[in-house]
Amino acid sequence: MMKTIVLATSIALVLLRTAGAVDLTQEAINSASLQAISPERPAQEAAPQPDPAIVRLQVLLDRAGSSPGVIDGHYGENVTKAVAGFERLQNLSPDGKLNPDVVQRLSDTAPAIQPYRITEKDAADLVDKIPKDYANQAKMKHLGYTSIAEKLSERFHMDIDLLKALNSGVGFSVGATVLVAMPGDPRTGAVKHIEVHRKSGQVLAFAADGTLITAYPATIGSEETPSPSGTHKVKGVARMPPYIYNPKINFQQGKNKKILKLPSGPNGPVGTVWIDLTEPTYGIHGTPEPSLIDKVGSHGCVRLTNWDAEELAGMVKPGVVVKFSD
Repeated sequence: MMKTIVLATSIALVLLRTAGAVDLTQEAINSASLQAISPERPAQEAAPQPDPAIVRLQVLLDRAGSSPGVIDGHYGENVTKAVAGFERLQNLSPDGKLNPDVVQRLSDTAPAIQPYRITEKDAADLVDKIPKDYANQAKMKHLGYTSIAEKLSERFHMDIDLLKALNSGVGFSVGATVLVAMPGDPRTGAVKHIEVHRKSGQVLAFAADGTLITAYPATIGSEETPSPSGTHKVKGVARMPPYIYNPKINFQQGKNKKILKLPSGPNGPVGTVWIDLTEPTYGIHGTPEPSLIDKVGSHGCVRLTNWDAEELAGMVKPGVVVKFSD
């Protein structure tokens, strides 16, 4: 009898989840209501399937200048951070809760998802694979994207799994039309100072008058290799930088004990941009794994998605103050 009850309960739960599930389509995302989203992030583990309403919310937050990191359709911590960042941009108390006022201010009628036709340029400069060992990476000419899908997922700020789920059955080849997110144009302006908040895992960029320009989720050091403390300055910006691996200065990667020069590319250790700080060996940079932002530690530096690092790099100059705080 007990087994029968347990089985019946399990079947009921599966049916309930299936009944409540919404197909991940362009129409479902573009018409999703933000009012239906819980004001606070659920305490339980993330749902196995992307939520169309969360996809739309992430697109709108990104479009408004508060980055959610990768757009993946899951109500994770970076969504809460992005809501708090948007509240700061709106001069509201930054509690990270999606209340009616925040929802109303986020209103945007432009579609969150639109079709995109893959071009020859999207298929250029791809590589077969990226080896994990730095010694093997050092032998390559370019640490580029490994597929058209990976390149498009970064261009449109999407998690690659979401991109593939949204285009199930569609081949990512030149001439094909796929559905992608529309996060909007990069933010512009002159950043005067940057705040790096370890506890919240967030980077805030401010204008000269103290107004917030944009906010990003970030990986900021780790327990083994913490980020610097105090106040520093931007020393310069390098785009598509090579990476010099020195185990005596940086960290031990595999069995590599010699200095190695890794080529540039979006799948390099520091991604597509390095914002150099006056604190030696430290910087703000991109990443080859955007989905892991603020989910795993860094080797002391401040790690952003490639697109967020590129956006920030376009707004800073040497001398910009960078303040680290808990």
